[in-house]
Amino acid sequence: MSEEFTFKSLTDSIKSINQQAGKAAKGAVNQLMTLRNWAIGYYIVEYEQGGRDRAEYGTHLLKDLEQQINEKGLNTTLFKWCRQFYSAYPQIGATVSHQFHLPLNQKGATVSHQFTTPADVLVKSLSFSHIRELLPIKDPFERYFYETECIKCGWDVRELRRQITTNLYFRAGISKNPEKLLQSTIGEGPGNELSIRDPFTFEFLGLDTKETVSESDLEQALIDHLQEFMLELGQGFCFEGRQKRIVIDDKYYFIDLVFYNRLLHCNVIIELKNDEFRHEDLGQLNAYVAYYKANEMTEGDNPPVGILLCTKKGDQMVEYALSGMDNQLFVSTYMLHLPDKTQLKEFLEKEVKEFEAKQE
Repeated sequence: MSEEFTFKSLTDSIKSINQQAGKAAKGAVNQLMTLRNWAIGYYIVEYEQGGRDRAEYGTHLLKDLEQQINEKGLNTTLFKWCRQFYSAYPQIGATVSHQFHLPLNQKGATVSHQFTTPADVLVKSLSFSHIRELLPIKDPFERYFYETECIKCGWDVRELRRQITTNLYFRAGISKNPEKLLQSTIGEGPGNELSIRDPFTFEFLGLDTKETVSESDLEQALIDHLQEFMLELGQGFCFEGRQKRIVIDDKYYFIDLVFYNRLLHCNVIIELKNDEFRHEDLGQLNAYVAYYKANEMTEGDNPPVGILLCTKKGDQMVEYALSGMDNQLFVSTYMLHLPDKTQLKEFLEKEVKEFEAKQE
């Protein structure tokens, strides 16, 4: 032992080794619980498919299980997740069988696509809370994309949820510089500011891009599908009004859509343009936001935010047009239909292969 080893060094060393052991123990417990949940799903599916007395329980099987087992945490909600987990991640079967000596018989539980995160990587890198966020994603390729990005970027559960909610999979597929977009998510936190999608996708409106769609048509369609539109906007949005009338210099002006975000405590003003970006549109939006800041803010409010939605934008023109403006303004595009999924997959296949190559 070095002569420089002091009492402080002793306490620091014990603290460090205790933290390391605690972290390792927690990680081991988390992995074991993940394997346990897959095994629970396995047993439930096996019983549903071939249980001798399964007809007696039918649709209330999981509820009866909860009541009969009567142990904290083992409830109907967990059983549903476990059953879904088993079906979505068949590659974990061998690992679970080795751990719990299951009489494994995975009927129909086969890997349906070539992109599969190895079981050991999945279990070691993602908690079951992560996996719960991934399970609602029906497309196996999209789910694999989020698995890969989550592991690569070290997202916590909240950040994974945010990236899924803000459609990172889709944004990466249509981005001009997807590598830069994905790099920007490493270590990215939820923050306390408005996250604006670009583009917004309004496929839920059912508008045909071959038809002539006016701004009023788009606005009416968004109002008709207000719930879907607010989900597309993000969390915390409350609808305030459409064609909100304001008076400037004794003249009436009408704001397309006004929302209030209860998480950010500010108004969000949206202007719709069925055309490419023009700098004069931004001037109009800036005037509306300035009006709200001067006349509509109440105690506790943060300054309003403006969003200009258009069909196309040039990044340089937007940058120049925003230069020198004090108000918080965003310019985003919208699409009435998603792009060709084949093109999206081609990019994502390339991105995933490059990541796997770096891991070797």
